[in-house]
Amino acid sequence: MALIVQKYGGTSVGDVDRIKNVARRSIAAQAAGHDVVVVVSAMSGETNRLLKLVSQISDRPSEREQDVVLATGEQVSIGLLALAIQAQGGKATSFLGHQVRITTDSTFSKARIKHIDAERIVEALKQKHIVVVAGFQGQDEQGNITTLGRGGSDTTGVALAVALKADACEIYTDVNGVYTTDPNVCPAARKLDRISYEEMLELASLGAKVLQIRSVEFAMKYKVPLWVKSSFTDDPGTLVCEEDKSMENVLVSGIAYDKNEAKIDINGVPDTPGVAAKIFGALSERNIGVDLIVQTASHQGRTDLTFTVGKTDLPHARELVERVAKEINAGAVETDVEVSKVSIVGVGMRNHSGVAAKMFQVLSGEGINIQLIATSEIKVSCLIHAKYTELAVRALHTAFGLDQPPVEG
Repeated sequence: MALIVQKYGGTSVGDVDRIKNVARRSIAAQAAGHDVVVVVSAMSGETNRLLKLVSQISDRPSEREQDVVLATGEQVSIGLLALAIQAQGGKATSFLGHQVRITTDSTFSKARIKHIDAERIVEALKQKHIVVVAGFQGQDEQGNITTLGRGGSDTTGVALAVALKADACEIYTDVNGVYTTDPNVCPAARKLDRISYEEMLELASLGAKVLQIRSVEFAMKYKVPLWVKSSFTDDPGTLVCEEDKSMENVLVSGIAYDKNEAKIDINGVPDTPGVAAKIFGALSERNIGVDLIVQTASHQGRTDLTFTVGKTDLPHARELVERVAKEINAGAVETDVEVSKVSIVGVGMRNHSGVAAKMFQVLSGEGINIQLIATSEIKVSCLIHAKYTELAVRALHTAFGLDQPPVEG
């Protein structure tokens, strides 16, 4: 007998028939001899609907109260799924985040899990119930409802797998695994049988929407076998696991892109110690993440500083940066939302040179200008004009041999 945590996304529970399908799958897993914990998201489109309601009430809503509203989406899903399991002859108990005591910090709208008390889940499993848990939500130490940010149900699923010492965590979506890139952009994209935690972590952080980044961090840290599957087929999916030697033979495993980037330029920044710390410290205090950063060479004691943030963070970021720019006597602050980040990822890069140069040549050959560059051991990212995103992805996919399956042996 194994303990399996299954997580189903919004499209998998998008209507009553799909919820019944999830019920059948969870009952089948239990019938195969497994203990089953199911984590579900809100029904497809529900979170957006709730956000729209919030926006109709307030232009700048309290994040605490917004979390109270958004958490209701998962409450509906878990109740309906538990009922569907019972209607099909199974036993099921549903739990909200605070009932399981998923304790988080107090960063509303993007809280981090600190602790999970799984006692109630364990007791329900002993009674041979399928346990249905609301994803995306928890409570802080003051008892406030918190949410984990977009894709947070993935994190709930993996965190529960860790807390329960589960044998595997299965993430069910509307795609049947992890692909070399987005099939909607590149028809030649292929499904991968396996991918390393580190590669998946990079792809998730770079814009691939299959898994939420914190869920991969949890899985990597605690070595939880993570399967990405479709709730609509019986395809075995993709296993996210520890790196092995065979993975190093593949130079580039995937191409990611992210259109949720906004660029901020600060002109005429005084080139003195502590200035950058003041700018980025102000952003950090507001929990605004900064991605790519480049600073030009100093000229007459001044430099230009360029960096990117998420588009949703841009209004707050610009307001902060303009205030700090005045304080440090910098020049104009300019922003650009017509940008995107395109990245290549692969553990094979560690042992091969010239990968970045090849990427730059491919983009140049397509007439695509590179605005910013960032690298790590296993990735190279370039910021480009948004209109060239799809062209860049397809060209890089072909250039790095991803259109065809790798040669065995």
